[in-house]
Amino acid sequence: MAKKQTFADKAKGGGKKADVNVKVIRTLKTDKGSFKFQESFVKIEDVSKVNTIK
Repeated sequence: MAKKQTFADKAKGGGKKADVNVKVIRTLKTDKGSFKFQESFVKIEDVSKVNTIK
């Protein structure tokens, strides 16, 4: 007899923790006085830790 596995059973997976990807935009002031923007994605465990990103 074949095992009846639903999509919900597959989606549960191995209990991976869902991390959150956050886009961080930093500003740098150049010697000429203009601004440059640096973008990067940071993976954090919880949305409440956004203020601790440096």
